[in-house]
Amino acid sequence: MKDTTKQDAAPSSGEAANNNVEELAATPSCSEMGPPTVEVDVAALETELADTKDRLLRALAETENVRRRVQREREEASKYAVAGFAKELLSVADNLRRALDSLPEAEARDERARSLLAGVEATERELLRVFERHGIRRIDPKSERFDHNLHEAVFEAERSGHAAGTIIEVLQPGYVLHDRLLRPAMVGVAKEAPGSRAPVESADPAA
Repeated sequence: MKDTTKQDAAPSSGEAANNNVEELAATPSCSEMGPPTVEVDVAALETELADTKDRLLRALAETENVRRRVQREREEASKYAVAGFAKELLSVADNLRRALDSLPEAEARDERARSLLAGVEATERELLRVFERHGIRRIDPKSERFDHNLHEAVFEAERSGHAAGTIIEVLQPGYVLHDRLLRPAMVGVAKEAPGSRAPVESADPAA
């Protein structure tokens, strides 16, 4: 009796040929796949390049902003470095002015007193010149309008010939360093006298 198992399992040559033909037919040919998508690759590269350029520009702008901020802070630190030292010297200027006010030149009797007065005046002038060379300016706002940014009102008083809000007395001069206030001027301000404001006429419905 012959063994027919192997013969039944093995495909015939005709069936194998048919299978190969079907596999080749299912595989897309080069002509069906088409050429490489060069346009798509270029577009992707352009998008990536634009994104990289944008991030680079942002980084450069941020670096420039940081550089400018550091430079500005350095300039301000140098500009206002003498603020603390200047505040300590303000009391010296105040004492010189008090000494001059306590002994007016008209009351100086002898030569020594006049020489002392002239020396104190020269010292005050030299100190103020040193202040100005470093950007420090004295505020003596008598007869000026009150400004809360520069002045501090100590009292208000009625004073004829002065409009309300006018500085009528300077108790202590103020000082500014460049555009920064070191000390406000202590002042007295004129206030509006009672009854000086014109009465408001009410509308008479019967008129």
